Amino acid sequence: MKKKLSYRDKLVELAYIYDVKEIKDYEKSRKHLTSGQLELILKKNKITIPKDFKSNFLRDNIFKPVGKIKSNLIEFKDNKVKDKNRAIRKLENLKLDTNRKIGRAFKDLWTQLGRIGLNFLNIIPKLGKVIYEFFGELFTDLFHGIYKQQFEPQKAKKVIIAIASVAVFITIAFSGFNYFSEGEVVKKPEVKKEVKKPESKKEVKKEVKKEVKKPESKKEVKKLNKKPKLEVKRNNVDEVILPNLNLKTETVLNLFKDVEYDLGKVRSKKLVKPIYFTQFPKDLDELESTQLKKETFIKIVLPLIVAENERILADREKLITLSGKKYTTDAEKQWLRQKLLEYKVKKGDLKELLVRMDIIPTSIALAQAAKESGWGTSRFALEGNAIFGQWTWSGQGIAPLDRESNKNHKILKFPILRASVKAYKNNLNTHKSYSKFRAKRSSLREKSKKISGLELTETLNNYAQTGSKYTQILNQIIRQNRLTDFEPVSLVNSVKKIELSS
Repeated sequence: MKKKLSYRDKLVELAYIYDVKEIKDYEKSRKHLTSGQLELILKKNKITIPKDFKSNFLRDNIFKPVGKIKSNLIEFKDNKVKDKNRAIRKLENLKLDTNRKIGRAFKDLWTQLGRIGLNFLNIIPKLGKVIYEFFGELFTDLFHGIYKQQFEPQKAKKVIIAIASVAVFITIAFSGFNYFSEGEVVKKPEVKKEVKKPESKKEVKKEVKKEVKKPESKKEVKKLNKKPKLEVKRNNVDEVILPNLNLKTETVLNLFKDVEYDLGKVRSKKLVKPIYFTQFPKDLDELESTQLKKETFIKIVLPLIVAENERILADREKLITLSGKKYTTDAEKQWLRQKLLEYKVKKGDLKELLVRMDIIPTSIALAQAAKESGWGTSRFALEGNAIFGQWTWSGQGIAPLDRESNKNHKILKFPILRASVKAYKNNLNTHKSYSKFRAKRSSLREKSKKISGLELTETLNNYAQTGSKYTQILNQIIRQNRLTDFEPVSLVNSVKKIELSS
């Protein structure tokens, strides 16, 4: 068997054939030349190296096996893809067949129901005809027995129809009489509550209708214009919302007296009735007593602030519950997305949302409302329900009379008072200027301490241009008017309905 020569041996043999002296000398001196060196020497002597000299070791021992493995893998992958597509086609065919069968079943059921309905409708005229003929013959025989004479069937049927018509007419008349009689008993000059279309997307309020008796003389008209009186009728309801009635301060005070709304009781019982005014009385500044003016302002604003705080706390509890759940429903995910947008939290950070979703101490809210609105008597509060003096450069607002010519800001205007309270709390909970306020409030939460207004006022120096002087004024208002007493106040769960009569 012929010995298989290596590529180098073939090159050496070729050198001996062409009598390349340099390579012979190296071989005799037993100096080992590499294949590359041998190729260079042969090329230098202009000797062509045959192509079949090159070794196919890599191709035979590495490339071919690797290529075969690669082709096998590709074939295996193609087979798996084909199997997968085949299974998908089977599932799709099964789905189509199932849908087709279900559709056919519903179609057959609908057809059968239609036939049953048509048969029933066809029976009704026949049934009515049978009943009509039965009672016609019955009354005909009855009249025949009474009068001992035969009536004509057609006339008897007409008589029956006439009797039935009279009976129906009497029934309707009697029902209408009872209805209007009851209406006269209930109809009193009183104000009832109904649902009114909200002036904003999220604010729903109940409207009070006033039904006033027509005065018989001009004197009575003057009396009604001068002193509108309130009569209180009591039933169980959740809350009372008083719409834009342009009530005078005297009317409001009478209302508070009728429902026994007293700040002393609120301070002792820590409960306030949910009576929501939509605007301040226009003549609130005409009260001579400064103390009475302040108390009236607090009575109007306090329920609005407490209601918004309780709403925030309810959202906060829900957020804590959802944060601890592994899986949430679509409705819960939608609620979370809505709150992230409302509190302007980016990247779905629920920890930051929990920091922002928290109450504003009632004492701070009352103090700022009093300071910014002049205890409810400022032009912005009376014309635009702007309790907290928030600025705007794009929205609807009221231009300050003393605004400098080079400035274009306005005081943000609101449709109702509660909208102003909600916007104020959203401002403190989202704006970057009050990050210190939120951080300190969160720190108090973590330490399980009470969230007190006097602890947080110093963080609100960015709210006004006066800075630290503004926070000192807030502290003074809180202490002088004992506003910390209202911090633990909550809404009454069940209060008495108020119906206003003028």
